[in-house]
Amino acid sequence: MLSKLKHILQKADADYADIRYEIKKNTLITINGKELSNIGSTTTDGYVIRVLKNGGFTSVAFTREADAEKALKTAEENAELIGNTIEKPVKLAQVPIIKDTFIPELKDDPRDISIEEKLSLLRHYNDIPLSNEKVAMTNMRYFEVTREKYFLSSEGAEIHEDLITTGIGGGITSKEGNLVQNLRIGAGGSDGFYTLRDLESKFEDRTKIVVDLLKAEPVKAGSYNCILNQGLAGVFAHEAFGHFSEADIVESLPAMREKMQIGNKLGSDVLSITDNATLPNQLGFYKYDDEGVAVRKVNLLTNGVLTGRLHSRRTAAEFGEPISGHCVAEDYRYAPIIRMGNIFIEPKENTFEQLMAKLGDGLYILDPKGGQTSGENFTFGAQYGYFVKNGKKDKMIRDINMSGNLYQTLKDITSIGNDLELKQTGGCGKGQTNIRSCHGAPHILVKNVVIGGV
Repeated sequence: MLSKLKHILQKADADYADIRYEIKKNTLITINGKELSNIGSTTTDGYVIRVLKNGGFTSVAFTREADAEKALKTAEENAELIGNTIEKPVKLAQVPIIKDTFIPELKDDPRDISIEEKLSLLRHYNDIPLSNEKVAMTNMRYFEVTREKYFLSSEGAEIHEDLITTGIGGGITSKEGNLVQNLRIGAGGSDGFYTLRDLESKFEDRTKIVVDLLKAEPVKAGSYNCILNQGLAGVFAHEAFGHFSEADIVESLPAMREKMQIGNKLGSDVLSITDNATLPNQLGFYKYDDEGVAVRKVNLLTNGVLTGRLHSRRTAAEFGEPISGHCVAEDYRYAPIIRMGNIFIEPKENTFEQLMAKLGDGLYILDPKGGQTSGENFTFGAQYGYFVKNGKKDKMIRDINMSGNLYQTLKDITSIGNDLELKQTGGCGKGQTNIRSCHGAPHILVKNVVIGGV
């Protein structure tokens, strides 16, 4: 395949050009209640060409090899048009030229398992919540996405990398009278089907929680000191902070670019946040991004000080900062954009019991339930929680929404646990879907969290 791509790209009349070819296979099984609503697999493929010419940078996607010459010419013409109209020509940061093939080692390769076995496993897990009389509905799915990628550039890069992602998850709904509650469940990863086996206790635990929520108290609105569990703290790291660490988000926002200057003190002394897509066996793991750049660990925030940023080759040149290898596409239909890999809050020394003792009275809130950001302000839902009295977990609470300002919250994180967890399922919808976007954190103690409720 790489020799075929080289034949296409050698006709380029440009300052720089690259081409990525992908074969993408999707397998999806969905069950609603007892009903199997979808089962099947699809395989598609296609190309993306990017061209830098006279300062203009553009891309064209196509699916037939016969259209390659036309696509290349169109990209060159469009790049010239852009170059003739922009004030500041696009430049790409220099990178090492890589020639490599990387096929990940999988434990229990999902491609070797029949779709009948996958359906049987999904039904088995789905039956666990449905066996409880308080559970009114379930919506479960199995998904498996394989991307076989080939990248070649006019600078000489030649890379083949495969990404295989699997997951099982969905929602469980309980009902009593007119009261309805729901809870999410998910498992999966990037290193094999083994992560989806032996999940019975996980489904049993989530079923108990969603049923217990029928007896929980609605939380009263107010300002509370709170402990956030790993899932909720990880969403804060991704949604509220992480996106402002993506150079393409802040580059056209002068006020935000001023606030997010390297060296600025943004958070408390105990807070450090890292993106590390080189961590093996984690959902966000990969070796090379879709610009052919080797991904590296980036210390984004160190003891409250901004120390790093995520870049494409274009933004690294624009900001005059080191390249990071975080330019990733959803698939062959898209040119890549800057994405997080595995973003997480670094663990500290506190046990969960020590955090609870420091909290004294307050709330312990768990697991994300949607949310949104607006500039530097955020609102996230929590799936459930508990009152905490004298450092002990008390009554269960429900209907929880937390909101705040990013920069104030970074300063209000006063203590951090030692129990880092990275999520097995993720996802991010910034422009394109990234199913391998992973976040995590230990438990964290945050003061003065604004909680919406009754």
